[in-house]
Amino acid sequence: MIEIKNVYKVYQTGHHDVRALNGLNLKIHEGEFVAIVGQSGSGKSTLMNVLGCLDTPTYGEYFLNGKDVSNMTENELADVRNRTIGFIFQSFNLIPSLDALSNVALPLVYRGISEKTRLSLAKTALGMVGLNGRAHHKPAEMSGGQQQRVAVARAIATRPPIILADEPTGNLDSGSTKEVMSILKSLSKTGRTVIIITHDLEIAKQTKRIIRIQDGQIESDEFNGECLEGDV
Repeated sequence: MIEIKNVYKVYQTGHHDVRALNGLNLKIHEGEFVAIVGQSGSGKSTLMNVLGCLDTPTYGEYFLNGKDVSNMTENELADVRNRTIGFIFQSFNLIPSLDALSNVALPLVYRGISEKTRLSLAKTALGMVGLNGRAHHKPAEMSGGQQQRVAVARAIATRPPIILADEPTGNLDSGSTKEVMSILKSLSKTGRTVIIITHDLEIAKQTKRIIRIQDGQIESDEFNGECLEGDV
């Protein structure tokens, strides 16, 4: 599903070039449950932006479902993001003035889906994360864990084949972290490709494959035997 070939992402800072990605190669197959782990400055956030079609490589190729997205226009990339990838962010990124149902339904507007169908899909997604009873609550009326579950519902409402989660438990307590990880595990079991970007090895250990990135390159790529024997 995902293939990155010899990708570089170079930023200019003054008179120096900084290689955030430095000749990186990566394949992720359909249905995998993957963690990409790295400390600040490792290149993991840049890799997430490339994987999510939020940014393009300076050099190299990125194939998504067999299509080269490396040189797509911004409009083409936006269409790929809308139809293929569901995003979950650490900061939730909910609209404060909208209730949970409207927050979840909003991305469906850009798919040209009717209001009735949008609301139906949003209700279904909220049900999948156990928040039917909070559909008409605004973000300020919910806990951090509930807000992140709304964000998960928003990501899955369009039924994208790929879920890309950037530090999805970074702002959560241990109980909410367990709830969100349980939802991501369930999504993986339905055949979706779930990719978690994290600095937390304990979160990474709950996935089936752990990719460690350092200095813009893959340091290690291992299947998590402990996880495979567990409940994921």
